[in-house]
Amino acid sequence: MSTVENSPSSLADVLERVLDKGVVIVGDIAVNVVDIELLTLRLRLFIASASTAKELGMDWWTGDPFFAPRSVQPAGELEQLRGRVAELERALASDGVS
Repeated sequence: MSTVENSPSSLADVLERVLDKGVVIVGDIAVNVVDIELLTLRLRLFIASASTAKELGMDWWTGDPFFAPRSVQPAGELEQLRGRVAELERALASDGVS
């Protein structure tokens, strides 16, 4: 009889472990013609859960406007910028610059 210890891990177990611990995949691709480097691509892929990534100091998505649009621009900042642009336009118009 086989025991639980000898049974292969299920896909769910492997995925849980990967997300819990994290996996790093590194690769470089270089395109050379006659010993002249034309293109180099460096791939650094980190696969982990959001909580694991945060524990490791990787929380770039919290400040990225694509993922958290309200976190980057405080309320009222856009109106302040519009007012400043209007003020500068009035100053330029009064100086005769168009």
